[in-house]
Amino acid sequence: MDGRENGRRALVVRGGWEGHVPVAATDLFVPFLDKHGFEVVLADSPAPYADSAFMSGVDLVVQCYTMGTIEPAELRGLEAAIRAGTGMAGWHGGIADSFRASSDYLHLIGGQFACHPGKDPAEWYEGSPDHNFVPYTVNMLPAAATHPITAGIADFDLVTEQYWVLTDDYIDVLATTTQQVRPWDPWHREVTSPAVWTRRWGDGRIFVTTPGHSLDVLRHDSVRTIIERGMLWACRGPAAE
Repeated sequence: MDGRENGRRALVVRGGWEGHVPVAATDLFVPFLDKHGFEVVLADSPAPYADSAFMSGVDLVVQCYTMGTIEPAELRGLEAAIRAGTGMAGWHGGIADSFRASSDYLHLIGGQFACHPGKDPAEWYEGSPDHNFVPYTVNMLPAAATHPITAGIADFDLVTEQYWVLTDDYIDVLATTTQQVRPWDPWHREVTSPAVWTRRWGDGRIFVTTPGHSLDVLRHDSVRTIIERGMLWACRGPAAE
């Protein structure tokens, strides 16, 4: 695989932990990419990242690959492509909880899933599928009002996994979410984590949003709009700012 056909090319990398339904989740967004003129290439592993000739013709990487592993050559290829202008976009564990053993991947993305605190442990029972689903608010920051990813989107509420993430300060945060202190929690003050952020890397742009555990969350109007706009913003080329 080398070069790029006329128009734009998106590489959709999907796999890893099946609990995030990577195929069904990315299938929600493939028609959007088609509509916007992308040639969509699907991959079930990060192997294409190691093909420098192919990656030079990729304008956008959409990654939905939770946990799993990445080979050194694959990570080098991904980083080099982004540095040269390829955009990267993703949601939830598909980008913020990928390749846990790779510190260099964490450095590239700028944020890593730490946990999603759940309900009262006294209410937990073995096999409970929604133990980690809690009500929370995604709070838009002032910068979000004029950013092309988030303009016109107000704070919104979800009932799903609320990501507590570890980040550095080289991210541009558009929205946050705050972990409350509940009687059973071991922390003693509220903790605010980024929920939507962007990151510049060389000539490339990276977009991350943490909501997206399940199909119903991805179909939420605000979540879906943020992801769709985030993919277009990250794509190679001039960014609308």
